[in-house]
Amino acid sequence: MHQTGNRPTAANDIAHYFSKAELPCEQETLGQIAVEILRAGKPLNRKAICAKLLARLATATSPEEEQHYQKLIGLLFGR
Repeated sequence: MHQTGNRPTAANDIAHYFSKAELPCEQETLGQIAVEILRAGKPLNRKAICAKLLARLATATSPEEEQHYQKLIGLLFGR
């Protein structure tokens, strides 16, 4: 089914998040999360990415790691 209007597709949304990641480690983290979601057989969407990031944030072991995940979560909601 063809989408109309201003709403970008989920694939475009996800590509947009990846393009906003500035550091290579941010892109690597998003890539790892995408692979985890796809290997689990789940659809790759904003909700799934956010859930994975929140789970990683909850188990972060340093302030730098927490900041890293918080920045990536911010990318999901910043348009």
